[in-house]
Amino acid sequence: MKSAVITFPGSNCDRDLAVAIERVTGHAPIRLWHGEQTLPQGLDLIGVPGGFSYGDYLRSGAMAARSPVIGAVVEAAERGVAVLGICNGFQILTESGLLPGALMRNAGIRFVCRTVELTVENSESRFTSLYTQGEAIRIPVAHHDGNYFADDATLDRIEGEGQVAFRYAEPVNGSARNIAGVLNAKGNVLGMMPHPERVVEPQHGNTDGARLFEGLARSVLERT
Repeated sequence: MKSAVITFPGSNCDRDLAVAIERVTGHAPIRLWHGEQTLPQGLDLIGVPGGFSYGDYLRSGAMAARSPVIGAVVEAAERGVAVLGICNGFQILTESGLLPGALMRNAGIRFVCRTVELTVENSESRFTSLYTQGEAIRIPVAHHDGNYFADDATLDRIEGEGQVAFRYAEPVNGSARNIAGVLNAKGNVLGMMPHPERVVEPQHGNTDGARLFEGLARSVLERT
């Protein structure tokens, strides 16, 4: 699987994501700086990592969504390339218009940093195919602006069309309908606030995040 991980000023999970992808797939991602205007040819996955891009000034992810590389990411996503945005990456994907909704300040204005239980809502995407519908998994979160918001019509639409990938098993940050991860309509873009890259080997406490990357690698093989 040929992948790339983007680094923005203020990213702090880019190395974690790259290490997780290499650990699970056996292939090291290409590391890209946000100022790049083009992407390498033949990418199967683009990773948009967590952190505090541009110090979260203006709105979390808003400035990074205007970085030169994002135009190329949008074009790649429209061609069907898989794009995974984690935490700040999820914020960037909503700010760029690749995913519906927005991420607001957490309810209670508190930074949340702990392992939470998620329910797998869609097990048929290329990201979630190795999970079971309704399965409970445990993934860490670490965010201050993870409160997912969309109007009721949008929420009804994404729920009805299977675009909700993961849901918090209990309230974590005020997210509408406890939504923790969202797919685009084509199913090749996933944004999620929890960090699957932090639970890919036993030393992390569990390996519930590994299957996300394993499923992506398997989907690439199935397409070749």
